[in-house]
Amino acid sequence: MVKNIAVIRGDGIGPEIVNEALKVLDRVAELYGHTFRYTDVDMGGCAIDKYGDPLPESELKKCVESDSVLLGAVGGSKWNDLPGSMRPEKGLLRLRAGMGVYSNNRPAKIWPQLSDASPLKKSIVEQGIDFIIVRELIGGIYFGEHKTEGDTAIDVLKYNENEIERIGRIGFETAQKRNKRLCSVEKSNVLDSSRLWKKVMHRLAGEYPDVELSDMLVDNCAMQIVKNPAQFDVIVTENMFGDILSDEASMITGSIGMIPSSSLGASSCGLYEPIHGSAPDIAGQDKANPIGTILSAAMMLRFSFDMRAEADAVENAVSAYLDAGWRTADIMSEGGKLVGCRRCGELIIENIKRGRE
Repeated sequence: MVKNIAVIRGDGIGPEIVNEALKVLDRVAELYGHTFRYTDVDMGGCAIDKYGDPLPESELKKCVESDSVLLGAVGGSKWNDLPGSMRPEKGLLRLRAGMGVYSNNRPAKIWPQLSDASPLKKSIVEQGIDFIIVRELIGGIYFGEHKTEGDTAIDVLKYNENEIERIGRIGFETAQKRNKRLCSVEKSNVLDSSRLWKKVMHRLAGEYPDVELSDMLVDNCAMQIVKNPAQFDVIVTENMFGDILSDEASMITGSIGMIPSSSLGASSCGLYEPIHGSAPDIAGQDKANPIGTILSAAMMLRFSFDMRAEADAVENAVSAYLDAGWRTADIMSEGGKLVGCRRCGELIIENIKRGRE
């Protein structure tokens, strides 16, 4: 099978972690008889330096015409003083909108080998952490009107029923494939947009009688994620709430460097990226953890290319790597064996090979 993948290496540690993920994909292609063709795309700070634009139309076109997109990370202090419309992150928002990927899915799953790395009490971790946050990605306050008038700044939070319904369906369908429990998170005691969100979710619930729907206010959800994460199966929420909650959820699993994500819309062409930032303080030092990016590539294999066995092989290789005690600095613990970014990728590749022998 031939697949065309747009590759956004980005800024900071982005090029390093993407390189390791591409090596993993090359190994999968070799062992399973596929061909992955890569097209480099400039986005973020590197695109600003090169084109004066965080995502030129010509670069966006490469992504839209691909079978899927693999992204490292964008941004850094070098571009912090630019106006909002020129910041590297603006390229990411434009990419999501241009690709029409309205559903961002972030798993929060603790690897047994890293249970000691969780900041939560052992008694909480032992109950299990394994849920998914389904975040609406191209609406809400991030995509509303933004303006400053004198000493007053205005950011508009707006949703319509169609935007809520399509992400709601993703939430219900994701829950159907898991443990059939969906928690809808909003702030309906204060916000009109959240009251509409709750209304639409309850209307949809009638179409998914096999899924148990519950409601939770966002502030309570933030507390419950650290108090009793085992209660959650799938969480569905709007853009800003999802952004905050998914970062919180990632940290209770032990390391933000381990968490992949997928962003999908109406087609199988998705955007896959680790949830961490560009970490410019360690860029070029071979210290970064590439596992979040490698697992994002595995999600691409599973959800965009329907290569389930290949995705399993990558995930099993990561598990075997952790079983052997190998650790990058961000997840290093007593008794672990410290490795850098490149060696981490090499060890995972070796495990994929062994899994096919």
